[in-house]
Amino acid sequence: MTLDGTNSYVLRAPGAANAIVVDPGPDDAGHLARLASAGPVELVLITHHHADHVAGAAAFAELVGAPMRAVDPEYCAGAAPLVDGETIRAAGLALEVLHTPGHTADSACFLVQGEEGPAVLTGDTILGRGTTIIADPDGALGPYLDSLARLRALALAADAPVPVLPAHGAVLPDLAAICDAYLAHRAERLEQVRSALAELGSGASAEAVTDLVYADTDASVRQAAEASVRAQLAYLRGERG
Repeated sequence: MTLDGTNSYVLRAPGAANAIVVDPGPDDAGHLARLASAGPVELVLITHHHADHVAGAAAFAELVGAPMRAVDPEYCAGAAPLVDGETIRAAGLALEVLHTPGHTADSACFLVQGEEGPAVLTGDTILGRGTTIIADPDGALGPYLDSLARLRALALAADAPVPVLPAHGAVLPDLAAICDAYLAHRAERLEQVRSALAELGSGASAEAVTDLVYADTDASVRQAAEASVRAQLAYLRGERG
């Protein structure tokens, strides 16, 4: 489910002495030491609370002596929680915080201005390949669709394609295009769930709907498929969350 693993990002402006680290990732001593060697680290940022992003974060923040910030106060150390729309100035950079709930309630993206224009660190809101899960009941489809629409509008307002820096998979060249693809995929899945409910009955369980809609899904991601179906059922039943 993490594709090639979790991407940790080290950010700094050209010539800046300090760095920002986004999503230190698993509690892997070698990985954390490598991140620390890119320092001094001025700030640690978390895109959301899943273990593959935060399991090593507290140890890393302590190792480098830097504050850690996230939307969820539980994953903050030495600083306040992230606030939607705020601008973080660190490591010679300006990062805008975008609270983008959906994958999880605390998911955040970061818009960073680089020498060649803006880019967006998307956490698990957008992946480098495939699509993300809606981690019901923490995540919800209604907010996720709203978050994709917000990211799409941001991308369309830019002068050039905005790169996507995801937490899993490769960098993508065009945020607007990938938002369009994600929104189309979600619409297609919703139609499939509607069709399954028409066949099975409106009270069908998530497990039964998953059997129909995700019939070809590998068993290793069955749990994720069921979580997404639960989110889709809640959305269709008017529980936008």
